[in-house]
Formats: sequence, C-alpha cells, structure tokens
Amino acid sequence: MNGRITPMPDAAENAAQYDPKKHDINDPKIRPDKIVVTDKDSEEYGEVKNINVNAELTTEQKFRIEKVARIALAIQKLIVKRAVAFTFGHPVGYNATPEGDNEKALLAAINRVFHDVKERTVNRKVARSLYSTTEVAEYWYPVETEKPHNLYGFPKNIKFRVALFSPAYGDKLYPYFDDAHDLIAFSRQFTKKGADMVTRTYFETFTKDAHYLWKSEGLDGTDKRNWELVEGYPKTLTVGKIPVIYAAQPEVEWADVQSLIDRLEKLLSNFADTNDYHASPKIFVQGKILGFARKGEAGAIIEGEEGAKAEYLSWQNAPESVKLEIDTLLRMIYTITQTPDISFDTVKGIGAVSGVALQLLFMDAHLKVQDKTEIFADYLQRRVNLLKAYFGVANLSWAEAADSLLVEPEITPYIIEDEQGKINTLQNANGGKPVISHKTSIRRLGWVDDVEAEYSEIQADEERENSYTEGEPTF
Repeated sequence: MNGRITPMPDAAENAAQYDPKKHDINDPKIRPDKIVVTDKDSEEYGEVKNINVNAELTTEQKFRIEKVARIALAIQKLIVKRAVAFTFGHPVGYNATPEGDNEKALLAAINRVFHDVKERTVNRKVARSLYSTTEVAEYWYPVETEKPHNLYGFPKNIKFRVALFSPAYGDKLYPYFDDAHDLIAFSRQFTKKGADMVTRTYFETFTKDAHYLWKSEGLDGTDKRNWELVEGYPKTLTVGKIPVIYAAQPEVEWADVQSLIDRLEKLLSNFADTNDYHASPKIFVQGKILGFARKGEAGAIIEGEEGAKAEYLSWQNAPESVKLEIDTLLRMIYTITQTPDISFDTVKGIGAVSGVALQLLFMDAHLKVQDKTEIFADYLQRRVNLLKAYFGVANLSWAEAADSLLVEPEITPYIIEDEQGKINTLQNANGGKPVISHKTSIRRLGWVDDVEAEYSEIQADEERENSYTEGEPTF
C-alpha cells in the first residue's frame, strides 16, 4: 500500500486535453497533411497521398503540400470554467454561533485571515485545479512581520499565508493515508531554479510534528544517491496538525466526454476541408463550351455548341446529416457533464424569466455542485480547523475557544438573483405592505454617498408636489 486513495494522475495527458493547442487534431502524426501530385504526366496525377511523417523531407519534386483543416475546441476549459463558476460564484458562508468573547474574537480573526489571503479567489483556484488535474492541496503557514500588530485581535508579529500545490503548477503530490483514511503525512516533489541558475529537484514532507525538505542535483530526482537534507531542516511544527489540506477526485471533469470532443473536432475539421472544395458553386458541363463570361460581368452568358449542357452541382443531404451529428454531440457533451448551455444564441430568446425558472434552468448545474459538496465540505472544514489550531497556539488564551467553537462552511451554487420576484413574494406574505424602509432601499441602491441627504431631498420633492395654493391667481 502506497498510502494513496486515488491513482496518481497523468498530468501530461490531462494538460494536453485541457490545452486546445495540444489536442490530437493538431498533431500531424494523427491527422497528417496531404501531398498532392502536380505532375500532369504522372500516372498518379490527381490522386492525393498522406504525408509520410517519418520522412525527413515532406515535399519532393512534382508534389505539393495541401494543408488540412484543424479545428480544436476549448470545450474542456469551458466545462471547468462553468463548474468553477457555479461552485464558487458566491462566497462561501461560514455559519457559527460563537459564545463568549473569546469565541467571537476567534471567529473574527479567522474571517480576517480569509480577507487577507483573498479566500474567494483561493477557492476558485482550488476548484479549477481539482476539476482539471483531479487533485489539489493548500499549505497554511505563519510568516513573521517586522513589528507586532493587532490584526487578529491580539498583539502578535505573525501573519498567515497560504500556498497552493497542484499538478498544474508542476507539483507531484504524495498524500499518505492510513487504513482509516486519515492523512498521516503529505509530500510534494517540485523543481526550482536557484540563484546559481541551476535547476534542482526538491522533495518535502509534512507530518503533524515536522517539516522535512530534501534536494537533488538531478532534474527529476531519480538518482537516489543524490538526495540530501536541506540546511535548516527538519523544522518543528507546533500546531499539532499537518498544515496541508488535500482534495482529490477520480477523474477530470471532461473524462466521460473526451471521446465525444475528439469526434466533434474531427467532424468539424473534415467538414471544413469539404467546404474548401465544395462551398463555392461548381458548374458541370456536357459538350463543348465555345465562350464563357469574364469574372464580374453582368448578364453573363455561357456559349456552347449544339447539344451542350451546363448546370450547377447541388449538395443536397450531406450538410444536414453533419449538422445533426454536431448538434447531437454538443447536446450530449453538455448533458453528460451537467454543464448548462448559456451561450448568447441559446438564451437570447428566453427573455425575462422568474427566479423559479432560473432555478429550473440551472438545476443540473446545481445538482453537480451538490455532488462536489461531498469533497469541499470536508476540505473547507479542515481549513477552518487548521486555522483554529494555529490561533490556539498563537494566543494561548484562545486554546479552549479553538476547541469549542463550531464553524460550518456552506456552499451556495451560483444563480442570477431575481430581486423583483423576491420582493413580490415577501410583499404578498406581508399583506402587500413594504418590506424595507425608504432609507434602506436608497442605501441598497448604492448610487449615492449620503443617504440622509438624498432622503431629505426626496421628502422635499414630495412636499412640493403635494402643496397647493388657495385664492385667486395673481397676474
């Protein structure tokens, strides 16, 4: 047993599928260009040959290269982008009911850390790495400041930082779980260029007690005799927990539709090649043509001998069959990956819809987020628990609060808010009466800086409109 729960991801294959420039459709060995015979005296004139990609010369006398169409689609990126947006389009909520001053201060300190590290952005990066590489980890650590500060509610000369580890950044992750699926050690292998411009391989390991770091002069660290412990390591960890949070899923988000994407790219590329040959009108002639109109001539006439015929070649059924397959492939790709099709052409005819209709439109994406909650609920909970442990050590008066404070992360799937629908629902429930004050509505609008002054002006306008004059008019 190597301690892993999921198999080691194939980082190179995942990256190649994620980057449209590296798709098979762009590989000349998989989709070769063509060599066309140009010698009219050759018996092979008019035939088309595939390029021998293993040959040193791709052209030879009396032959020319005919480039084939290569249409690569960034559908894998689109699937990941939509999944990230629906998972963390709204900020994560951290529900807690702190009791006592210490628990309230500890919760405020955790929220300050999240603000400093831009936790909302970190969440999106975590999700993007997980969805596109199948695993991700984050390392939380304190750094010393020049002088003590009171950012966290007590004087201390440290700040907390977070670093992301991902195969997308060139990291190799080695989590080690015990038989109870508890993480008992975490290791990472990476390469870094030093000040001497030499690239070295590093291997670091975290346990709940220490942080180890080794280096090797080899680029890939395969020479075991080369490894040596870096000066200053191991470093003692006092937090009592492994300062790394790890998450993994079995496959990349597009794994189930990769073959459909390959087929779609091939189909579009072949269709583009066909269009290059047949999109322009072609005239089929029987008999001898005596004269042909020049390009752009109005009222053009083709003159032929008696019995000659000329007619346009028409393409009847092929485009419809191709269009049907393209539409079917796109629909299945969106359906299988639970990715909503919210392109402009799709939604332009919907018009204004209610909040309930929006929820139904995005139901499949929201169900997908609920599935991902199985991963992120534990992941975000471990993040909070790690920060509580750090603060319990940094401020001993909070040690008891760090054990007793309960914080539960809550993920809200992204949805376009239908505020008018909400207001109408609340007003109906309130007997048709307003549900917020005039001042609150001005404040929520956010267009003015001085709410009180704006409210006073509105009242003055209303008084002028309601005022009237008694007596005869004066001229």
